[in-house]
Order: sequence, then structure tokens, then C-alpha cells
Amino acid sequence: MKKFILFSILSVSMLVPFPGFSQTYKTIADTAALNSEYAKVSAEINDLNSKLAKAKSEQADNTRKSSNAASDAQSTASSASNKAENSINGSVKQAKKAKRTAKRSVKDAKDARHAQGNLDDSNKKVVKLTADLEQKQKRLKQLDKMRAAINSTQR
Repeated sequence: MKKFILFSILSVSMLVPFPGFSQTYKTIADTAALNSEYAKVSAEINDLNSKLAKAKSEQADNTRKSSNAASDAQSTASSASNKAENSINGSVKQAKKAKRTAKRSVKDAKDARHAQGNLDDSNKKVVKLTADLEQKQKRLKQLDKMRAAINSTQR
């Protein structure tokens, strides 16, 4: 049974065309299709550029939020530690204040973790968009070369 599943997955994966094999345009008759794909890729590049600009601004905002949250968490943790030390030989009122400060410190630590997660997500998004943009620009250069080759054979 395992061999059958493995064989079926392997055969299906071989039937699926690979996206790495792009259309090549070689003749004058292909010019319309080439122009169509050229326009499509150009539009996708413009879209990716705008998404990348937005993602970079979000990344800067998330970086600022993350650093602020980390410093807040650090300061409340040290404050909680100081209040806990003072409440050891102090009154019940001081102990309650220390407990509240400790809860606030835990909340700030969670906020800092959440902000760091958002920063990691925005970093991944920028990297992905940059890679997609490079791929589209590479395809646009290939299309330019094909267009030049068609134009050189036309003369």
C-alpha cells in the first residue's frame, strides 16, 4: 500500500508542469502573446513594488513597536523585582502593589513577545516580496531579450 501511494504521488508530480519552464517567443507571430505577457509582468512588478513599499513601512513601524515593548517589559520587570524585595519585610499593602506590578510585568513581556512575532512576520513578508520582485524582473529581462531577438530577425 505504501509503495502504491508513493508511486501515485511520484507519477502525479511528474505530470504537473514545472513553473520554471516559461514560454519562449521566437517568431513574429508570437509578438502579440509576448506583448501581452510583457504587460502582465510589468503590472505585477508595479504591484509588487507598491506592496514592498507598504511592507517596508510596516516593518519600520513594527521595529519601533518591538523595541519600545522590549524596553517597557524590561523596566516593569526591574520595577516588579524592586517592589518584591521591598515587600518582603513590608506591609500587606506593599505586597499587593508588588503583585500588581508583577502582573503588569508579565503582561508587558507578553506584549513584547507579540511585537517581536509581528516584526518577524513583517521581515519574512519583505524577504518574500523581494524574492518575488526579483523573479518577475528576471522574467521581464528574458522577455526583453526575446523581443530583441524577434526584432533582429525581422530586419
